[in-house]
Amino acid sequence: MSRGGIGHHDDQCSFDAVIGKYQLTDKALLRMARIINAADTNQMNKDPLAAGLEAIALGYSLRYPDDLENLHHQFELYDALYAWCRLEAAKA
Repeated sequence: MSRGGIGHHDDQCSFDAVIGKYQLTDKALLRMARIINAADTNQMNKDPLAAGLEAIALGYSLRYPDDLENLHHQFELYDALYAWCRLEAAKA
């Protein structure tokens, strides 16, 4: 994949690439991106929620080894995480 494509590049994950490509600025989405980046790049010390997200994501992959089925089931999780991030962003 090219350096400008959606995917992992250095310490950036695919979610970071989407945020950058579409120049998203929603504070809740940026908070979510920090959690996802820390979990997805195995830098758990970067965010206190990263290890929990990684554990849950691994659990989903064990329950649903098919990628498309896994994604389908995880949508609710990420919707809930975004809702929490919206609450946190509203407090700031």
